[in-house]
Amino acid sequence: MADPARSDLIIVLNAGSSSLKFALFTPALAEHLTGQAESIGGPGRLKIGARSASCDLPDHGAALAAILGALATRGITASHLKAVAHRVVHGGVRLTAPVRITPATRSEIAACSALAPLHNPHNLAAIDRITALMPDVPQCASFDTAFHASNPEVALRYGLPDTAETAGLRRYGFHGQSYAAMVDSWSRVTGAALPDRLLAFHLGSGASICAIRDGRSVATTMGYSPLEGLTMATRSGSIDGNAVLKLAEDHGIARARRILNNESGLAGLSGGLSDMRTLMASDRPEAGFAVDHFVYWAVRHASSLLAPLGGTETIAFTGGIGENAAEIRARIVAGLHWIGAEIDPEANAEGQTALHSAASATGIYIIPAEEERMLAADALRVLGA
Repeated sequence: MADPARSDLIIVLNAGSSSLKFALFTPALAEHLTGQAESIGGPGRLKIGARSASCDLPDHGAALAAILGALATRGITASHLKAVAHRVVHGGVRLTAPVRITPATRSEIAACSALAPLHNPHNLAAIDRITALMPDVPQCASFDTAFHASNPEVALRYGLPDTAETAGLRRYGFHGQSYAAMVDSWSRVTGAALPDRLLAFHLGSGASICAIRDGRSVATTMGYSPLEGLTMATRSGSIDGNAVLKLAEDHGIARARRILNNESGLAGLSGGLSDMRTLMASDRPEAGFAVDHFVYWAVRHASSLLAPLGGTETIAFTGGIGENAAEIRARIVAGLHWIGAEIDPEANAEGQTALHSAASATGIYIIPAEEERMLAADALRVLGA
């Protein structure tokens, strides 16, 4: 239950295509309570803390109402909230830092919906619902694309003419909140200063790598959309544009989009298995090939990022696979042995923070994903708290 005297909690909302996650934080950024509404669009499920129950969730508005209703039964209402912090996937070229939601910033987020049609409209739905229900509670937004706005223009531009036909077609990069959180928490987690040159792996159902120099992104593997880059759970990763055109020509744009985003990657290579734990436990040759493909392209893309980074002293892993799949970490580091990276098998098996062996020329770490905590911190900074 909330302390009735408190009015300083920050609620973080993370709206996905079929889920709405929340986390409550104190001003000291201590986690107070978490939960989520999942399987939005029909019979869903509401999880608040350790409790879970079936719930009808026809849309994101209903999901948010269910979450707020469940919090109210625990004594947490608008009067207990200092701010609402939203993770917004796409900020385009203008929204490159956390902002307070105003009519103007809401319009900018709406203008980016064409760039993230499966996410930004759901983010806006949550923003609008909070505005209607809690008009006096400040709202802030942080953007997944913002961390990569520091990339040089040569990294952001595709080799396309600058015309009205190609407007908006550029690399934006994603997982920015994850990388920003890694930078923010580095000293607290490792007990060491942030390295000058950091090669960061965010490995999960969505996967990317980021070259971070002096705390700023200088290159990343995702591009115009989260499709580009590594092999992922259901996304193909990088693919020749003419191959995409061939799919669209033969099967139509809608079918090509579904193949590339929902039926490819690990699932496409293995014959339907997209979860890394299931793949590694399988003895099917296709499953083994899918894992090999994931590791090969992670190493290959990582190697290409060392050029704009100018080499690296440190490698870090985060995300569901990055934090939990010791075998995948070991295989990726083995593929980077040529830069002097050597993992300690015992530390890796135990999932310790520091994974490098005594002989390694490169530091190797696990940094737990703290995106929600970062969103709460962003909101406090925006509000000057």
